[in-house]
Amino acid sequence: MKPLFTLHAGEVVVGEHIEHGYKNVEVWVPTKDTGVDLLITPKNHKKALSLQVKYSKNFPSGLNDAKLEKELRACGWWTLNRQKIVQSKADYWIFVLRGFESSDFDFIIIPPAELLRRLDTLYPKKLNSCHTYIWVTEMKKCWTTRGLGKTDMSLIAEGKYKDDERDFGDYLNNWSPIKELNSL
Repeated sequence: MKPLFTLHAGEVVVGEHIEHGYKNVEVWVPTKDTGVDLLITPKNHKKALSLQVKYSKNFPSGLNDAKLEKELRACGWWTLNRQKIVQSKADYWIFVLRGFESSDFDFIIIPPAELLRRLDTLYPKKLNSCHTYIWVTEMKKCWTTRGLGKTDMSLIAEGKYKDDERDFGDYLNNWSPIKELNSL
Protein backbone atom coordinates (compact mmCIF):
# COMPACT_ATOMS: atom_id res chain seq x y z
CA MET A 1 0.00 0.00 0.00
CA LYS A 2 1.33 3.44 -0.95
CA PRO A 3 1.21 6.05 1.84
CA LEU A 4 -0.99 9.06 1.19
CA PHE A 5 1.67 11.42 2.50
CA THR A 6 4.76 11.33 4.65
CA LEU A 7 6.25 13.74 7.13
CA HIS A 8 9.94 14.47 6.99
CA ALA A 9 12.12 14.73 10.08
CA GLY A 10 12.08 18.53 10.24
CA GLU A 11 8.29 18.68 10.19
CA VAL A 12 8.09 16.19 13.06
CA VAL A 13 10.72 18.10 15.09
CA VAL A 14 8.97 21.44 14.59
CA GLY A 15 5.52 19.98 15.29
CA GLU A 16 6.69 18.31 18.49
CA HIS A 17 8.53 21.45 19.62
CA ILE A 18 5.38 23.52 19.17
CA GLU A 19 3.08 20.95 20.81
CA HIS A 20 5.34 20.60 23.86
CA GLY A 21 6.14 24.29 24.28
CA TYR A 22 2.83 25.93 23.47
CA LYS A 23 -0.17 24.22 25.04
CA ASN A 24 -2.83 26.56 23.63
CA VAL A 25 -2.17 25.88 19.95
CA GLU A 26 -2.76 22.92 17.67
CA VAL A 27 -0.54 21.62 14.89
CA TRP A 28 -2.15 20.50 11.64
CA VAL A 29 -0.63 18.59 8.73
CA PRO A 30 -2.06 19.34 5.26
CA THR A 31 -2.90 16.22 3.23
CA LYS A 32 -1.71 17.77 -0.01
CA ASP A 33 1.68 19.32 -0.79
CA THR A 34 0.96 22.98 -1.49
CA GLY A 35 4.19 24.43 -0.12
CA VAL A 36 2.82 24.56 3.40
CA ASP A 37 4.07 21.80 5.70
CA LEU A 38 2.29 22.68 8.94
CA LEU A 39 -0.63 24.85 10.01
CA ILE A 40 -0.73 26.24 13.53
CA THR A 41 -3.96 27.46 15.09
CA PRO A 42 -4.98 28.60 18.56
CA LYS A 43 -7.50 26.29 20.23
CA ASN A 44 -10.35 28.59 19.12
CA HIS A 45 -9.27 28.21 15.46
CA LYS A 46 -9.84 31.93 14.79
CA LYS A 47 -6.42 32.47 13.23
CA ALA A 48 -3.76 30.33 11.56
CA LEU A 49 -0.08 30.44 10.68
CA SER A 50 1.35 28.41 7.83
CA LEU A 51 4.89 27.04 7.98
CA GLN A 52 7.32 25.71 5.40
CA VAL A 53 9.92 23.52 7.14
CA LYS A 54 13.46 22.84 5.89
CA TYR A 55 15.69 20.35 7.70
CA SER A 56 19.40 19.75 7.31
CA LYS A 57 21.69 17.22 8.82
CA ASN A 58 24.94 18.65 10.15
CA PHE A 59 27.69 19.42 7.69
CA PRO A 60 31.35 20.06 8.43
CA SER A 61 32.18 23.75 8.71
CA GLY A 62 35.35 23.53 6.64
CA LEU A 63 37.33 25.37 9.31
CA ASN A 64 39.66 22.40 9.95
CA ASP A 65 40.45 23.86 13.36
CA ALA A 66 39.33 21.76 16.34
CA LYS A 67 39.36 24.73 18.72
CA LEU A 68 37.11 26.83 16.48
CA GLU A 69 34.88 23.86 15.59
CA LYS A 70 33.98 23.54 19.29
CA GLU A 71 32.45 27.03 19.12
CA LEU A 72 29.85 25.84 16.58
CA ARG A 73 26.58 24.23 17.68
CA ALA A 74 25.34 23.32 14.20
CA CYS A 75 26.05 23.84 10.50
CA GLY A 76 23.32 23.20 7.94
CA TRP A 77 23.14 23.31 4.16
CA TRP A 78 20.14 23.92 1.94
CA THR A 79 19.61 24.43 -1.77
CA LEU A 80 16.88 27.06 -1.97
CA ASN A 81 14.88 27.79 -5.09
CA ARG A 82 14.17 31.52 -5.44
CA GLN A 83 10.97 30.94 -7.40
CA LYS A 84 9.57 28.71 -4.65
CA ILE A 85 10.31 31.40 -2.09
CA VAL A 86 8.64 34.07 -4.27
CA GLN A 87 5.55 31.87 -4.71
CA SER A 88 5.49 30.62 -1.13
CA LYS A 89 2.11 30.62 0.58
CA ALA A 90 3.72 30.03 3.97
CA ASP A 91 3.79 32.79 6.56
CA TYR A 92 7.19 31.59 7.82
CA TRP A 93 9.96 29.32 6.69
CA ILE A 94 11.61 27.36 9.46
CA PHE A 95 15.12 25.99 9.07
CA VAL A 96 15.89 23.17 11.49
CA LEU A 97 19.48 22.51 12.58
CA ARG A 98 20.48 19.64 14.83
CA GLY A 99 23.32 20.26 17.26
CA PHE A 100 26.66 18.49 16.76
CA GLU A 101 27.14 17.44 20.36
CA SER A 102 23.58 16.73 21.42
CA SER A 103 20.11 16.10 20.22
CA ASP A 104 19.21 19.76 20.71
CA PHE A 105 17.76 21.65 17.79
CA ASP A 106 17.95 25.26 16.72
CA PHE A 107 15.36 26.89 14.51
CA ILE A 108 15.56 29.86 12.17
CA ILE A 109 12.01 31.24 11.78
CA ILE A 110 11.87 33.82 9.01
CA PRO A 111 9.20 35.31 6.72
CA PRO A 112 9.80 34.24 3.11
CA ALA A 113 9.95 37.85 1.86
CA GLU A 114 12.82 38.61 4.27
CA LEU A 115 14.58 35.38 3.33
CA LEU A 116 14.36 36.31 -0.35
CA ARG A 117 15.56 39.86 0.30
CA ARG A 118 18.63 38.52 2.07
CA LEU A 119 19.35 35.93 -0.61
CA ASP A 120 19.07 38.65 -3.26
CA THR A 121 21.55 40.77 -1.32
CA LEU A 122 24.06 37.98 -0.75
CA TYR A 123 23.94 35.93 -3.97
CA PRO A 124 23.68 36.80 -7.66
CA LYS A 125 20.03 37.16 -8.67
CA LYS A 126 20.68 35.29 -11.91
CA LEU A 127 21.00 32.09 -9.89
CA ASN A 128 17.62 30.46 -9.39
CA SER A 129 19.07 28.01 -6.87
CA CYS A 130 21.04 29.26 -3.89
CA HIS A 131 23.23 26.94 -1.88
CA THR A 132 22.92 28.34 1.61
CA TYR A 133 24.94 27.41 4.68
CA ILE A 134 23.65 28.45 8.08
CA TRP A 135 25.76 28.20 11.21
CA VAL A 136 24.69 28.47 14.83
CA THR A 137 27.42 29.17 17.37
CA GLU A 138 27.65 28.20 21.03
CA MET A 139 27.22 31.93 21.77
CA LYS A 140 23.71 31.67 20.25
CA LYS A 141 24.64 33.64 17.14
CA CYS A 142 23.43 32.65 13.68
CA TRP A 143 25.01 33.38 10.30
CA THR A 144 24.72 32.43 6.68
CA THR A 145 28.26 31.61 5.58
CA ARG A 146 28.17 30.64 1.90
CA GLY A 147 30.90 32.50 0.01
CA LEU A 148 32.90 33.55 3.07
CA GLY A 149 36.62 32.91 3.35
CA LYS A 150 38.29 31.10 6.23
CA THR A 151 39.18 34.36 7.98
CA ASP A 152 35.53 35.47 8.16
CA MET A 153 34.36 31.97 9.12
CA SER A 154 36.92 31.95 11.94
CA LEU A 155 35.62 35.34 13.11
CA ILE A 156 32.09 33.87 13.23
CA ALA A 157 33.29 30.98 15.39
CA GLU A 158 35.11 33.44 17.66
CA GLY A 159 32.05 35.68 17.98
CA LYS A 160 33.75 38.66 16.32
CA TYR A 161 32.12 38.76 12.89
CA LYS A 162 29.89 41.69 11.81
CA ASP A 163 27.61 41.76 8.75
CA ASP A 164 23.95 42.72 9.10
CA GLU A 165 22.83 40.87 5.95
CA ARG A 166 24.45 37.59 7.01
CA ASP A 167 23.35 37.86 10.64
CA PHE A 168 20.25 35.70 11.13
CA GLY A 169 20.35 36.05 14.92
CA ASP A 170 17.02 37.89 15.10
CA TYR A 171 15.36 34.79 13.63
CA LEU A 172 17.21 32.21 15.72
CA ASN A 173 14.74 30.38 17.97
CA ASN A 174 12.38 33.35 17.68
CA TRP A 175 9.05 31.68 18.34
CA SER A 176 7.17 34.97 18.81
CA PRO A 177 4.60 34.23 16.03
CA ILE A 178 3.66 30.98 17.79
CA LYS A 179 3.71 32.67 21.22
CA GLU A 180 1.23 35.21 19.89
CA LEU A 181 -1.15 32.45 18.74
CA ASN A 182 -0.65 30.65 22.05
CA SER A 183 -1.88 33.72 23.93
CA LEU A 184 -5.20 33.97 22.02
